[in-house]
Amino acid sequence: MQKDFSRLPGEHIITWLLRCWDNGASSLELEGREAKQLGSLSREGGIDKAIGKKAQALSLWRRLLSSVRERYPFKEDLERRPGKWTTMERGIQYLRELAMWEMVYYDLDNAQLPTDPDEVQCT
Repeated sequence: MQKDFSRLPGEHIITWLLRCWDNGASSLELEGREAKQLGSLSREGGIDKAIGKKAQALSLWRRLLSSVRERYPFKEDLERRPGKWTTMERGIQYLRELAMWEMVYYDLDNAQLPTDPDEVQCT
C-alpha cells in the first residue's frame, strides 16, 4: 500500500490524490491505527498526521480527502497548477485534476455529491 499510495517527490497534491483514486483508495477500509501504520504518504506532516486521526473505519480515499482539506482549509490555500496542455490526454488529465480540486472541498457527508472525480462536472 505504501508503494501505491505514497506521493512522489515533486508530485502536486491534486495529482497525487487522483493517482490514489485511480489506484483504488476508495475500496480500502482502514481503522485509525491501521492508517497510522502507513507512515508518511503525502510527504507533508499535517496531512499525514490527519490521515490516522479518526479511529473509526473509513476508506483511505475519505481519509486522504479530509486530511488534505484539513491541511488546506480554503481553496486558495491549495495552489492549482496552470492549465496549459497541448494533447488530448493532457487536457483530460487537467480536467480530472480540476474535478479533484473541487472534490477536496466537498462536504463528504453529502450523499448528493459524486464520490468519483470522473463524475464531477467541470466547465
